Amino acid sequence: MKGIVFTEFLELVETEFGMEVVQQIIDECELDTGGVYTSVGTYSHKDMFKMVGKLSEIKGVPVPELLAVFGEYFFTTLKTKYPIFVEKPNLFSFLNSIDQYIHPEVLKLYPEAELPAFQAEIKSENEMMLNYMSSRKMSDLAIGLIKGAANHFKEDVDVVKIGEENNGQTVMLQIKKI
Repeated sequence: MKGIVFTEFLELVETEFGMEVVQQIIDECELDTGGVYTSVGTYSHKDMFKMVGKLSEIKGVPVPELLAVFGEYFFTTLKTKYPIFVEKPNLFSFLNSIDQYIHPEVLKLYPEAELPAFQAEIKSENEMMLNYMSSRKMSDLAIGLIKGAANHFKEDVDVVKIGEENNGQTVMLQIKKI
C-alpha cells in the first residue's frame, strides 16, 4: 500500500484520539516499519490491519466501522491532492470512472501501486451496483471512500454489501441515492 494511506490514517488517529493513542498503536503492534511511514513509500497492508485492529481494541469500535470512517476522511485528502479526478458531474459518473480513468492515471504516477478493481453498473439514476475486488479485503475502506465522494457531490446515499465471495476479496455493493 502507498504510504499516504498510512500517514493519513495516523493523522486521523492523532486528530480524533490524540498522540498518546498513536504511540500506543505503534508500541503495541509489531509493525514491519516500526511505525515509520512516508507518504511516498510502499508498505505491507498487513501493517494497516494491525493498526486498525489495535485501534479497535483500544477504543471498542469495530474494525469495519473504523475503516469506513477512515475512508471517508481519506477521500478529502485525495480530492485535495488530485482534484482533476473528481471533475465529474455526479457520484455515479465518478464511481464509473475509477477503473477506466482514475486507476490508470494513478498507475502512471505510482507504477508499483496495487489497486483494487471495480466493476460498475448503473442500474438507474438512483441505483448503482459496484463490484469491489481486492486480495486485501478492504471493502469497508472503499465504502468510506464512496461516502466521502457522495459528500463531495452533495448526494445522500446508502451503501450496502449485498454479496461477498472469497472471504471478502470480492464484494458486491449496492449504492442507492436517498
